[in-house]
Amino acid sequence: MAGDQHYDVIIIGTGAGGGTLAHRLAPTGRRILILERGGYLPRERDNWDSTAVFVKGKYRAPEFWYDKHGKAFPPEVNYYVGGNTKFYGAALFRLRPEDFGELRHHDGVSPGWPIRYEDIEPYYTQAEHLYLVHGHHGEDPTEGPAGAQYAYPPLEHEPRIQQLSDDLEKAGLHPFHLPIGVNLTQDDRGRATHDSVCIRCDRVDGFPCLLGAKSDAQVICVDPALKHDNVSMVTGAHVRRLETDTTGRTVTGVVAELDESGTTETFSADLVVVAAGAVNSAVLLLRSANDKHPGGLANSSDVVGRHYMRHNNLALMAVSKEPNPTSFQKTLALHDWYLGADDWDYPLGGIQMLGKSDADQIHGEAPRWAGAAAPDMPFEVLAHHAVDFWLCGEDLPLPESRVTVDDDGAVHLTLDEKNNMAGLKRLRHKLQDMLGHLGMHEHRLLSHSIYLHKGMPIGATAHQAGTVRFGDDPRSSALDVNCKAHDLDNLYVVDTSFFPSIGAVNPSLTAIANALRVGDHIAARLG
Repeated sequence: MAGDQHYDVIIIGTGAGGGTLAHRLAPTGRRILILERGGYLPRERDNWDSTAVFVKGKYRAPEFWYDKHGKAFPPEVNYYVGGNTKFYGAALFRLRPEDFGELRHHDGVSPGWPIRYEDIEPYYTQAEHLYLVHGHHGEDPTEGPAGAQYAYPPLEHEPRIQQLSDDLEKAGLHPFHLPIGVNLTQDDRGRATHDSVCIRCDRVDGFPCLLGAKSDAQVICVDPALKHDNVSMVTGAHVRRLETDTTGRTVTGVVAELDESGTTETFSADLVVVAAGAVNSAVLLLRSANDKHPGGLANSSDVVGRHYMRHNNLALMAVSKEPNPTSFQKTLALHDWYLGADDWDYPLGGIQMLGKSDADQIHGEAPRWAGAAAPDMPFEVLAHHAVDFWLCGEDLPLPESRVTVDDDGAVHLTLDEKNNMAGLKRLRHKLQDMLGHLGMHEHRLLSHSIYLHKGMPIGATAHQAGTVRFGDDPRSSALDVNCKAHDLDNLYVVDTSFFPSIGAVNPSLTAIANALRVGDHIAARLG
């Protein structure tokens, strides 16, 4: 790939934002170059091995960032074609309509967006259909109106999870089928048919899919986009900086270090789109400072790198009195307290199922759980009775929660780990108080930190967002409503860094829907 070739569009990153945008623009016939820092994820047995994936972190990037005290930590990031979607749980929720407006929390205010739910709703529908989301609109009382039903029916609960759903309904709550992106064809009992790509295994959450059955950005978008002659990709291309012309209004060069040759090459395009993830997109813009942009590109407002969010999460394992032989556990969610409760005027967040714990993951937690789970219940028995929950609360966008880069190029991440935690704590108590009515041991609700990067909240960056927020006012935002930089004429950002707030659901579907929305704008601009 010769660096002296000029393209119509360069897209940096292949995750939920960049990969989806490439898919949207591929049919335009315009010359599109995708630059991906990593390569294709190796297909091997370790893809589905709990010790390799969770305990040893085999596929996480071999790099360290630094917290506000200068202490190094390994971030939960993966550099492969498809980005972090290779390892996500494919839970593809819409934000609630209230999330797009100003929402008061216990510790502060979640700001409104420059667009409304109605503006992005058609793209939510398109995103759900593109990413093969299985679900049923109308079950979740907190969701907004949908222009069309999901194209695929919800995944049937296995017996223990169906019992959990029934028990929640008996308690007056409204459990619903979790919307999930998998290439699954079910029979009348919910089992995978003989011709289904997905086999309903227990490796969906946090594992890459050996069968290509999970709706990640590589499988759904990047590979199909590359079938177009006008789309090409360079892997192992770590973009180090963006260069501008003398006016500072136009990006003229994308400078990348190439793994294969060990050289540095400069690429150019009419339009440049950054989609490297909320942290790395901010790092790239900050590292691209020049005389016209002394604080970094698109940063006249001084918001680039600020307002970092990552959700307030808890991964919890309850212990069922009856065995839980469920294989595909990630089929149920509960949003009854998403916006508040009878005894609490502020949002608490949502509860959803995690992938099923296995013995290797339990052993990985053994030193932490020894006092709480043993000796009366061996770890293998504990795994067989485990029921795994994910609690998700909103993290507020504070200007002091930020990404910075030092003179040596090291990435520093500062955040307030106690930010807006009161709602999440109440959500945990809600779940804990129900355990006895749900067929669980009442005093066994164990923190499953193996899902949260070994209990390091700052390292749990899978839901990273913010840092390059969009808005109507150039004084308080870096991007306009179309995710174009206020300060430059040909620079866009389409990953989760554009979020002004993060809500309390997984951010991937919103990133996908927004990439489709921005893709239509860019296609119109290209003519």
